[in-house]
Amino acid sequence: MRITPRTPEVRVPRLVGLMAVDARETAEARGVRLAAPDRPDFHLTVVDYVVRQYPPPDAEVPRGTVITVWFDFGEAEGGGGAGVSEPRRPVPPPGGLYRELDEPGDPFEVLR
Repeated sequence: MRITPRTPEVRVPRLVGLMAVDARETAEARGVRLAAPDRPDFHLTVVDYVVRQYPPPDAEVPRGTVITVWFDFGEAEGGGGAGVSEPRRPVPPPGGLYRELDEPGDPFEVLR
């Protein structure tokens, strides 16, 4: 644990991208506290990554201010990724190159 100088204002650290345990340690070292409304068990959370924070990084806040962090994207914030792509319906026809090329010795050879 680092001891920070007793100044009335501190800068908010960048927590986005850090694991929960690292975010807690960074906040403690900077003199701010963390809250996570989407994780009631935040004190037990270890490997989940912070995706948002408020106030933003480098904002000056009073020492002891609570920084809110989120571990899941909210509705319409891009958390869904590309969605589920498999299985595709209808299923693509089998064959690949075999559909393109005639089999050697085919009695019903296609004229091109």
